[in-house]
Amino acid sequence: MPKINFIAVLLIVFSFTAFAQVKSDPVIEDRITEIISSMSVKEKVGQTCQITLDALFVRDKDGKVEAPGQIDPVKLKEAINEYGIGSILNVSWHTFDLEMWDNVISQVHAPFKNGEVKAPIIYGIDAIHGVNYTVGGTLFPQEIGLAATWNPSIAMRFGEVTAYETRASGIHWNFSPVLDLGRQPLWSRNFETLGEDPFLVSEMGKAIICGYQGKGGIGSKHVIACMKHFVGYSNPTSGRDRTPAWIPEKYMKELYLPSFKAAVDEGALTVMINSGAVNGIPGHINYNLITKTLKEDWGFQGFAVSDWEDLIFLNNVHQTAEDNYQAIISAINAGVDMSMVPYNPHYKEYCSLLIKAVENGDVTNERLDDAVRRILRVKMMGGLFDKKMNQLKKYPDFGSDKFKAIALESALESITLLKNEGSVLPLSSSSKVLIAGPTSDNLIFLNGAWTHTWQGANTNFNTVGAKTIREALTEKLGAENCSFAQGAELYLDKDFEATRLVEMEDFSTKAGKSDVIVLCLGEYPSTEKPGDIRSLNLDPQQLELAKAAYATGKPVVLIMVEGRPRVIRDIVDGADGIVQAYLPGDYGADALVKLLFGEENFSGNLPYTYPKYDGVIEFYDHPRSVARSKSNHFKAYNPQWDFGFGLGYSTVEYSNLRLSSESISGSDSLIIEVDVTNTGKMDTKEIVQLYVSDLFASVIPTGKSLKGFDKVAIKIGETATVKFVLSKEYLQFVDASGHWVSEPGVFEVSIGKLLTKFELK
Repeated sequence: MPKINFIAVLLIVFSFTAFAQVKSDPVIEDRITEIISSMSVKEKVGQTCQITLDALFVRDKDGKVEAPGQIDPVKLKEAINEYGIGSILNVSWHTFDLEMWDNVISQVHAPFKNGEVKAPIIYGIDAIHGVNYTVGGTLFPQEIGLAATWNPSIAMRFGEVTAYETRASGIHWNFSPVLDLGRQPLWSRNFETLGEDPFLVSEMGKAIICGYQGKGGIGSKHVIACMKHFVGYSNPTSGRDRTPAWIPEKYMKELYLPSFKAAVDEGALTVMINSGAVNGIPGHINYNLITKTLKEDWGFQGFAVSDWEDLIFLNNVHQTAEDNYQAIISAINAGVDMSMVPYNPHYKEYCSLLIKAVENGDVTNERLDDAVRRILRVKMMGGLFDKKMNQLKKYPDFGSDKFKAIALESALESITLLKNEGSVLPLSSSSKVLIAGPTSDNLIFLNGAWTHTWQGANTNFNTVGAKTIREALTEKLGAENCSFAQGAELYLDKDFEATRLVEMEDFSTKAGKSDVIVLCLGEYPSTEKPGDIRSLNLDPQQLELAKAAYATGKPVVLIMVEGRPRVIRDIVDGADGIVQAYLPGDYGADALVKLLFGEENFSGNLPYTYPKYDGVIEFYDHPRSVARSKSNHFKAYNPQWDFGFGLGYSTVEYSNLRLSSESISGSDSLIIEVDVTNTGKMDTKEIVQLYVSDLFASVIPTGKSLKGFDKVAIKIGETATVKFVLSKEYLQFVDASGHWVSEPGVFEVSIGKLLTKFELK
């Protein structure tokens, strides 16, 4: 067979260096020293304070902001000129157009431009799947969908587009990427993660950061990245947002910290602190993690910002501080540099209390100066001291077809085929299709939360021209070959998502006249506390709708539109095809149609282990003891689908797995090669995954760990050779004393179904 060019892939997979870890620049540091020396304590304290835009808006007699919002010049002058606040964040209750952003940002920067204050404002926004708070911006799949591409190049291009369009909005700072490990599927923000594996999260996260910050420093088309949420936020024991987590030291070091360490090494300039608590210690007062680990051990030179109102929560939620004064002292001394104290008068109280704390010696001048230095350093590196106003004409590609094409490609490479019984897919273009299900005909389900509004459920702000699944299928087949019966609708019931059946008679009638049913199930858009759920089980009404579809005798293709994997065990067998769409963004429906009809091949793979049972949360890297069977009737490790699983329209064969040596020692590296052949009838993109197992160790070893991956395009009949380089450092684990060690012994390498072994001496 023909053989394509050799593909060299380091264990790091791709080296996307933005500008490497932040290092001190003597010129910048001297300038910062000069500014700090000229500041009063009040001015320094102001730099550590971040408020929401709503605190500056004109309000009516009832205290409400009238759309689209108008900045009150008195409030603006008070906040910036009198209190010297260092940062503003957020958007009011809906998305702004470019002209509105230009107006807002111009007013915010005017005091510094005019020489009225000594340091500029740094404005931050949650542009987490594109510039989702600017009208006409390009919306990509949510992070969990990006992770499903297993393609760092896609992640980097996503970062580049998002940075460009965020800067077109006049904003320099993006609260992204989320580097939390997605190992608690109940958690409402699971869709914001890059999956369950620390290596996958690290590689995709680095690529996003490189896209955001650029390769040679932050220019006019790049933004300052913010690592979220340091650390352990994503693993609440209860599954509910902002509730405590229990993470043993070994798992903290092996699983939850690596993605943040990788991001620091990549040059990420800011970090947002975990809103919850780990092992009884709230994230915002965890000195060991913020100061010792992040700043001292890792050498992080950027600044740490709190999450929404979290300093106040130390008093009234976590109960680790008797009052707000003690809360501020404990957080600042733990290493928090900037405090998100969003509202008025809370920010004024924060400033006055921190000034008092410095005067009383409860916060030292040295600690305050360190926080301010970090903040000013980031502002300088981000170009905020240049006093250049935003010029919209410099961003002609905003919302362009070029950017939409990248978003479409991202969706195409993310959507994952999980079942294709009897080759029901690809569909024929002559098929008569019934489109049904609660997520089939509303764009909000494709985008999820953080889309135009916080929860993303307001249809008034949907992107013009973006299609629902129903619209995209109808455009493909023509109205004469498409019928629609929703069958069920998703809604909120007492703050929890719920489903009700609708139009069931119409559904049955139209199903009888169709060749195939495309049934779209899933979740209501939500995040944070509003996204808390009681169970991973899909609503019974959606299961009932699926069973009604099966009862028609027509082939059924399930499309799961969801931010977290909902349990569908009871309807898996009845479906002929199952597609995991995740939250694919504005162009997700277009991508889905191309895939369903075979115009493109599926190439997404699961970035998490898909659970089969509501009460059993499993991970691919489980130790062997987890898989012990009680009897032949019960398989202990039994997920619905495994991590890294994904089907396509082509067949691929792995062969000739080989190692450069049977053993390594010292600083040696092991070269691992494998041949991958496309034996099918369609060009394909195969995600080659390298796993390593430590067969015996002084503590229980993981079953296997992802140590490398590459997404390889292979034409029909061609063979790709993929190469990985494995060093001793990637064979380390945390031992019983909490130290990273590597122990001599035998290791197993697996790629596809191929296995081989080597010895570490």
